[in-house]
Amino acid sequence: MAKIIVGVDGSDASRAAIRWAAGEAALRGVPLVAVEAWEFSPLIFAADVPVALDELRSSVTDHLHGVVADEVGDTVDVTELVVEKAPVPALLDEASTEDLLVVGSRGRGGFSGLLLGSVSQQVAQHATCPVVIVRPPDED
Repeated sequence: MAKIIVGVDGSDASRAAIRWAAGEAALRGVPLVAVEAWEFSPLIFAADVPVALDELRSSVTDHLHGVVADEVGDTVDVTELVVEKAPVPALLDEASTEDLLVVGSRGRGGFSGLLLGSVSQQVAQHATCPVVIVRPPDED
């Protein structure tokens, strides 16, 4: 295994995923890459809403850094990667056949009764590497 890539969105499931991924990275002695993906909707421009893209990018970067600091601390070195792309392609593009991809069971979507979220389901179906889907402790 070359590296472990973990998807982060700040949800309870993604926080459980990054904790699990950090433990696995430490155990296997491989790098950990935390990925937070975001998309900017062109509808914002159509609605003529003023947007400071640099502030938005900075906010997402700060969010990822905060989640990594809270959940991983100094237990393992983490590369933080913020990607302006939909979550599924961002995660799949980062992973190779030699990696392990880790995602939470559900993110911030509105369908809390589902066992899997759309990102975890699509990643599991399309990844060319092993995938681990982590459920938060309150779902056990």
